[in-house]
Order: sequence, then structure tokens, then C-alpha cells
Amino acid sequence: MNVRKMLEEQEKKILSPKAALSSKTRGRQHPEDKCPIRPSFQRDRDRIIHCKSFRRLKDKTQVFLAPSGDHYRTRLTHTLEVSQIARTMAKALNLNETLTEAISVGHDLGHTPFGHAGEDILNEIHPGGFKHAEQSLRVSDVLEKNGRGLNLTMEVRDGILRHSKGRLGLLPTSEDRALTLEGDIVRVADTIAYVNHDVDDAIRARVIKLTDLPEDSLKTLGSTHVKRINTMVTDCIQNTHKNNLENISMSHTVKSAILCIREYLFQKVYYNSKTDSEFTKASKIIKDLYGYFLQNPKLLPTSFIKENFTEENIHRAVCDYIAGMTDRYALQLYKELFFPKPWTIL
Repeated sequence: MNVRKMLEEQEKKILSPKAALSSKTRGRQHPEDKCPIRPSFQRDRDRIIHCKSFRRLKDKTQVFLAPSGDHYRTRLTHTLEVSQIARTMAKALNLNETLTEAISVGHDLGHTPFGHAGEDILNEIHPGGFKHAEQSLRVSDVLEKNGRGLNLTMEVRDGILRHSKGRLGLLPTSEDRALTLEGDIVRVADTIAYVNHDVDDAIRARVIKLTDLPEDSLKTLGSTHVKRINTMVTDCIQNTHKNNLENISMSHTVKSAILCIREYLFQKVYYNSKTDSEFTKASKIIKDLYGYFLQNPKLLPTSFIKENFTEENIHRAVCDYIAGMTDRYALQLYKELFFPKPWTIL
């Protein structure tokens, strides 16, 4: 019995006509034999979870750099929260939960050390700029498995690339929709997750108080972490059902409340004077490391060294190396390269 084919047939019987089916995938960049056990999207999810870039997320900043408390989010716990929210929404909408999970666990593989401070400085100094969504796709396509990549399906690759919406927008528009509704779900789940857990962490860090948040938004969404997530997720599911899954939707009231809190976070948390000083230090670390390896490309790890270095591929190699670092690794490397070492007398 071919278990994969059995599972693919189950999808056809159970899932919505709007769902992406594993048996109908647009395929991979490099053709390969199908697994006799796992459908394509399940295989993608497993490849991501077992890759090195995924493991490194546990030591990458979400918002607060090197927090002393045990309960602050990291890039890995953020990813897991996005996955949980996105899977809940996909299941309620009768869409492909496994595809949704695969996109979720892969969406931040390319994020830099030191959170958005790292992304901002790489975007400033790397020719052509830097976007973590594009780097996440590059990680999965090129950098993982010693340059062989993970060879993910087109649906997962597209969802990873399109998950980020920056500071503007929340719901996908006709111009930036993913290939699948599952990809659009991850985009919304990403915002729901970080808006809520960043509020939670900012309160824990005493950067803000709950009563500082916009009053109208709290009335709409709820006064607790659990209530706010439940309101957002429920509203999205209900409104998407109402439009017969034509697109991922929210009511104007809830969407406006989310955007209001998100803007508050940008002003009072992400660019707060209490965190800005640490972000300035982190930015200097990234900038100095970038400059050092730009001048000394032969000192890069062997997997990043090219036979014929050009100005363009030196920048690319240095950017790939630094973007893949954890906070801890970047700090230790900076100390080794730039801190003076004491003399020892034997």
C-alpha cells in the first residue's frame, strides 16, 4: 500500500475546493522521486524542521536583545506561535493544514541576528538592500545542505517569500497575494502572533503598561493576551467564511484595532529609547563584522568562499554569513576579532 497516495486521496475528499492539494503541487525546482509515505507538503515541513537554519532561530532575537528572563520570545518561539495560529485558521477554513505549517516554520529562516536591528543595518550596507523574506527563500533554495538547498515545493517557497508585509497593510491585496490561501493565512497569522506576543514581552520588560495601549483597540480586541488572539483569529475565520474563501478577510473594526496596536508598538516599543541604545550597539556589531569580512573574504568559513571572488559575490557571501548568525555567535565573533587579548607570560 502506498501511504502517500492514500493521504492524498483523503485530502481530495476532506478539504475545501479552495485548498491547495499535495497531489496538485506545482512541483519543485529540481525534480525528485516522491516519498512513498509523506505527501509533498509534509515532506517540506519535515525538511525545514530538521535543517540547521531552523535550529538557529532559538538564539535569534525577536524584540528584546539578550533578555535576562526565561519567558521572552525568541525567533523560534515566534515561529511556533505563528504556526499554531495559522494551523488553527487553516483547519477551521478546511484548508491544507500541513502546507500552512510548512510555510509557517520556514517563514523566518533568513532572519538576521539582533532582530529588526540586524535587518535594518544589512538593508543599509548590503548593495541592493536586504529583506528577511527574500533571505529566507535564499536559505531554503541555496544555502541549506551545503549549497544544495532544501528543494521545497513552489507553494511553500511562494508562501515564505510573500509572508512579510512590512509596516503597511495587513491583509493581502490582489497585487501581493500568495499562490495559495494557505500562504495568505501565514501572512495574517504572523501579524497576529507578533502583535500579541510583543505586547506581552513589552509589558514584561516594563517598557509599557497594559493601560498604555490604545483604549479603543483594547475594547475591541480584549484586555488579555488570550482574548485578543481569540478575537483576531475568530474574526478572520468568520469573515473569510462569509466571502466563501475568495480571500482571507477581517472586519474593518478588528483590522483597524490590530493596525492601531501595531503602530503603537512601532512608536513605543520597537523604536523606544530604552531599546534603541541596544539596537545601536547591535547595528555596530553587524556593520563592523560586515566590513571586516568584506576586506578579508578568505577568512570566511569555507562554505562561503568562492573560487573567483568578485565585488558582487563577496558582498553576497558576507551577507549570507552574517544573516545566518545567532546573536550569541555574532557577539562572540565580534569579541574575538575586535577585543584586545591579554598578554600571557609563561
